[in-house]
Amino acid sequence: MEQANSAPRKRIFSGIQPSGDLTLGSYMGAIKNWVPLQDEYDCIYCIVDMHAITVRQDPALLRRRTLEQLAQYIACGLDPVRSVVFIQSHVPQHAELAWVLGCYTQFGELSRMTQFKDKSKKHADNITAGLFTYPVLMAADILLYQADLVPVGQDQKQHVELCRDVAQRFNGVYSDTFTLPEPFIPKMGARVMSLGDPSSKMSKSDPDGCVFLMDAPEVIQKKFKRAVTDSETQVRFDPEHKPGISNLLTIYCAATGKSPEEAEEVFQGQGYGVFKPAVGDAVVELLRPIREEAGRLMADKAYLEGIYKEGAERASHLAAKTLRKVYKKVGFVAR
Repeated sequence: MEQANSAPRKRIFSGIQPSGDLTLGSYMGAIKNWVPLQDEYDCIYCIVDMHAITVRQDPALLRRRTLEQLAQYIACGLDPVRSVVFIQSHVPQHAELAWVLGCYTQFGELSRMTQFKDKSKKHADNITAGLFTYPVLMAADILLYQADLVPVGQDQKQHVELCRDVAQRFNGVYSDTFTLPEPFIPKMGARVMSLGDPSSKMSKSDPDGCVFLMDAPEVIQKKFKRAVTDSETQVRFDPEHKPGISNLLTIYCAATGKSPEEAEEVFQGQGYGVFKPAVGDAVVELLRPIREEAGRLMADKAYLEGIYKEGAERASHLAAKTLRKVYKKVGFVAR
């Protein structure tokens, strides 16, 4: 007797901008957790270079960072055979669907987006229509692939909510077309804060408080030795009263697999002069194989080209199905 077919796997979509080098925060909070998802889900991982140009980019630097990010994705454990790994601008359906969805998104919805308000303040001399409609392109990224789940941090949940609203609006007019995605917040994702300001998330826009995946060991150690702590000497996890030390403990635990209680025991009776270099050592060893493998991959441009071309073909095949359905429903003549 044949066994019944197992239920189809749910699909996950996620992406990161190549607007700067990947950070320890990106790795511990997102990419590290994407890797095991490949065992349970159909995963689509994108380098969202179209999103990056909402802020002015140096063209040569953007091209280099895009390839470096692809190499780092693979070095971190994303498997281009088991997952679809591609560059956003290589799949034109993203821009095409974004235009259609923009016609089903309200001006008021976009004007309320927190990220638009924040970026408008930071880039007051360059508030573009692209920055304003950025969430529509993000919705297109997700809906093109009929994604069930979108791994996001708390600060990105608003974008998934808007995506769902737009999808529901379109489905309500034309019948079911899009899968309604759910935000997926991995249980193990570490929220890594700036080494210089533990009240702010680690960000590539703050190089002094940020560790990059490709930083040399001596650079990583220097950054941890300079990390903000407090006037006490006790290594204790207490985010409210000891935010700097708690952030370093979070990083140490994510790098070593220890619990906060185990880490506190390791450093009991030892001062910050011992603790901070130990965190640096743990991060150096965590990132060493990633840095070395990414460097090796960057030296093999032909391999990377093969990966991103095949990824774009696979992504385009999936995206085209959705776009044909959308174009038919809105009344466009078939090509």
